[in-house]
Amino acid sequence: MKRILLVCGSGICTSTAVNQKVTKALEERGLKGQFQITQGKASEVAEKSKQYDLVISTTVLGGECHCPLIIGTPFLLGRGTEPIVDQIVEVLQK
Repeated sequence: MKRILLVCGSGICTSTAVNQKVTKALEERGLKGQFQITQGKASEVAEKSKQYDLVISTTVLGGECHCPLIIGTPFLLGRGTEPIVDQIVEVLQK
């Protein structure tokens, strides 16, 4: 099971919306049951990223990230998400 940390400024609103979109996209790619998404605050990435396989952020991060990082802003805009989903799938399949 791959662990994804999805972060935004507060860890609530934006990350919830993006969580739903990422989950749907990954399940459509046949990855249902192969990943777990946890939402959090951008300020938690430096500490928590050591425990995750991937971080998806919808905001600028101010600290270190200890695993692959993907900027998930296209999920908010509703366009340009396919290349981002490709990147996520690539990381999860390693």
